[in-house]
Amino acid sequence: MSVPNRTSFTGALAAPHALASEAGLAAYRDGGNAIDAAIAAAAVLTVAYPHNVALGGDLIALVRTPAGEVFCVNASGWAGKDVNADELRAAHGDALPVLGVDTVTVPGAVRGWDALRRFGARLSWERTLEPAHAACAGVPVAESLATHIAEAEAAGWSEDVERVFRPSGRLLAVGDPLVQPRLADSFAALRVNGPDEFYEGGLAEHTIGFLRARGSRLTAEDFAAFTPETVAPLELSYRGLVVLTSPPNTHGFLLLRALAALGRRGIVDPLGHGFGTLVESFRDGNEVRSRALADPRTATVDFDALVHGDPDGTTGTVGDDLTDVAHGDTVGIAAADSDGYAVSLIQSVFHSFGSGLIDAETGILFHNRGTAFSLDPHSPNVIAPLKRPAHTLMPVLTTQAGTTKHVLATMGGQGQPQILAQVLLRLLDGESAEHAIAAPRAVIGRQIDGYPANTVAAEADLDDGAKRSLIASGLTVVDVPRHTEDLGQTNAISINDDRSMTAASDPRSDGAGIVAHYPRRPLLGTTGHQ
Repeated sequence: MSVPNRTSFTGALAAPHALASEAGLAAYRDGGNAIDAAIAAAAVLTVAYPHNVALGGDLIALVRTPAGEVFCVNASGWAGKDVNADELRAAHGDALPVLGVDTVTVPGAVRGWDALRRFGARLSWERTLEPAHAACAGVPVAESLATHIAEAEAAGWSEDVERVFRPSGRLLAVGDPLVQPRLADSFAALRVNGPDEFYEGGLAEHTIGFLRARGSRLTAEDFAAFTPETVAPLELSYRGLVVLTSPPNTHGFLLLRALAALGRRGIVDPLGHGFGTLVESFRDGNEVRSRALADPRTATVDFDALVHGDPDGTTGTVGDDLTDVAHGDTVGIAAADSDGYAVSLIQSVFHSFGSGLIDAETGILFHNRGTAFSLDPHSPNVIAPLKRPAHTLMPVLTTQAGTTKHVLATMGGQGQPQILAQVLLRLLDGESAEHAIAAPRAVIGRQIDGYPANTVAAEADLDDGAKRSLIASGLTVVDVPRHTEDLGQTNAISINDDRSMTAASDPRSDGAGIVAHYPRRPLLGTTGHQ
């Protein structure tokens, strides 16, 4: 257990956009902890990085308290109570579309923030959302956002997206101000009325009306009844660490499964001569994910078999639902403080700009997480009322000797477990957080548009020994550019034996990692947890 220093305070945060990192830093400065900092950063990202995250998306997080307990907050939203798989098959055939209203499930993120705060946030809800509210007045378009705006425009987009990202008839480019007055109004309402405003208040009324006017079966009852689930994380001991991640309906088990395989096989060089074995384990794990991953509240899921074996009794397939290419899709935030709080927070709209639907009245963009459901009636992941889809979000923490050692969070769609494994293995080999994140990566699966699921996308500067190991394993390897965003945007915090911290943000993003030290001071702009 970490013992708080009563005279000074250290806060660390890494996020994929510098403005979000600054918002987390300001939360620390004003007396907040890692929970406050992570949520403040996440809220700013819904304004500044809308290709990856929005108020209308999902959240899954791990939080570690000063008492040493770790909890998973699963705020992935469910399908509506009136959803009908037969009707969706009649409309769409064998698979749900990538865009449109039928891909929208209840967005869980806002109540996810509230659930996280209950573990000991120190700033008020109103103060925590203040930087995001202010950012709606205009933030410079970052490079990643500009790239995705151009790609979305080339592919064809809805009037909703056009209205926000082509103001005055000109496509927004790097450095242009992104101004969102309707989203500012929504944040103002949230700050005054609290998180229930999104699910039961005026915002809920507007957004549900918007979705239903476009054919959604979601109802006011679906929104009002939604509650995040707080559960124990999955965990595995590996090389002196306890590695913790989110359980199903997420695919966090793939990370633990691969680490367990390395341990069983005695692989001592998994990033070099043993790299082919590591990637093969993920290829095989992806097959298990396709057959067996589902919402354990509504389907039978054998957690132990997911990590250590091959679940049986499952028929049908998820098909390519989770292995489909998801450009943009997600933000990962890592936060930790000297009081002993640590948060790995993942938040998402799934594909770039989610469903492509933005409510003109509220400025809220809606995710397309529903596209990860199967329409195969034999699949455990088949869409059903109040069911959550199989999910790619997976926060990660590690502990050692009872204290937090690493906080990891990444974007990367179906490749998240693979990216996090490579970063963690580098950290275990003694690399700094900065070097571990910047190092070249390789991911198997439909990670990049146009490549089949059995292809390994390897950054051009990948170690020659690792590349030879992939080829020797019979894997098809395709070179991709160095530091391509297609292989994720990772953020990490490492905590050293002397309790000092380092924070790093991925050069593939627009972010920053920050560690700051403050004297203890009274809280600013708050009366405590509200």
